[in-house]
Amino acid sequence: MRRRFGITAAVIGIAACWAIGPIGLAGLLWAADPKELTLPDMVRVFDTPSDGGGSLTVVWPPASYDSSEVRYQVLLGEATADVDPSTLTVVAEFPANTHYVRETKWPWWTKPAGDDHHLLVIKNGKAVELKNGVAYTVAVAVVFREQRVVSRVASAVPEPNWFNWNQINNLFLALLFGGIVFVSIGMARRREMFLRRIPGLDAVDEAIGRATELGKPVLYLTGAHDMSDPSTIAAAVILGRVAKRAAAYETELMVPHREPITMAVCQEITKQAYLEAGKPDLYKEDSNFFITSDQFSYTAAVDGIMLRKRPAANFFMGSYFAESLLLTETGASTGAIQIAGTDSDHQLPFFVTTCDYTLIGEELYAASAYLSREPVQVGTLRGQDVGKALILGVLIIGTVLATIGVATEAEWPRWVLDVFRDVK
Repeated sequence: MRRRFGITAAVIGIAACWAIGPIGLAGLLWAADPKELTLPDMVRVFDTPSDGGGSLTVVWPPASYDSSEVRYQVLLGEATADVDPSTLTVVAEFPANTHYVRETKWPWWTKPAGDDHHLLVIKNGKAVELKNGVAYTVAVAVVFREQRVVSRVASAVPEPNWFNWNQINNLFLALLFGGIVFVSIGMARRREMFLRRIPGLDAVDEAIGRATELGKPVLYLTGAHDMSDPSTIAAAVILGRVAKRAAAYETELMVPHREPITMAVCQEITKQAYLEAGKPDLYKEDSNFFITSDQFSYTAAVDGIMLRKRPAANFFMGSYFAESLLLTETGASTGAIQIAGTDSDHQLPFFVTTCDYTLIGEELYAASAYLSREPVQVGTLRGQDVGKALILGVLIIGTVLATIGVATEAEWPRWVLDVFRDVK
């Protein structure tokens, strides 16, 4: 019985060797009796480029014995005259088939080696404290079972860098978009540019004209934020156009505020608008007035003004919160023409429901150029539109290139995609 079992085991062993072939058999022999490990050669260590200091980068080429069973150790210590590798501290350990250059986020123009090279960035952490300006010694060790070999040591000094070369593409893209804006401004000065019609802005003259016919005032609100918010700046610029038209029609203008600084800025804008309209004597200092900074106290006060003064035209420009519906419902109950403009997407449904016209998102920022037709503002607006079109085109092309790169495992699509990446 035992003899039979031995013959059967021998037959199975021969069949297995025939099935796996010479390559598979060599793999089994390597696992059972590995060759001698060789020293990692060409180990380079240098200050990590484009960073704020406190880190070193180690790079070395792959070896024939790289596998999940073999492990690399990165050793670190301060540089001295005679460095003994046995005194260095192990700061990282990982399988030999990991930590490749291709796994990093560095763009192709700053990669320190080929994609198949190993790379490790030593950063300050719990077990590591690198000081800028101090020289450190680094070595790489290879470990497999009882074997351990250590490479020659290399030294480097971590330093903060003045320039981030990983983001040089952002500089070129910024210069490109800036050039587009300047070219568009130059074109706007030479000829009139077409701007898409915005019904809400076309209705400004109609609203002020109706207030003039009825002998009622115009109410203008600049929103809930201060002058640091772009929507408030846009609302203040539009106020200048509305005030200029109100001065030309000799219509009363009321601008209640909840921010003192915004009130001071709008006072100067309104005064300049009356001066440009040739009616400086009609300007009133109290046309811009402060109520309170409290949200709902301000809302109640403005609602009271609407019910008492019965303005024929209400303008709601800027950023708004929960007070938007309370304001616009009260204004709608008085029968006024209401024009709103905001970038607060959470309040847009209320404005669209209760107002006659609503400027949505970027239409608020385009209003100044639309109303004034000044070449600088029109050219800037056109340049921004061209830039947005380029971004959309890049997104479409980038999606196609990324798909091709994944499907074909080609490297060239990544060269193009890296140009538009924001790498820290």
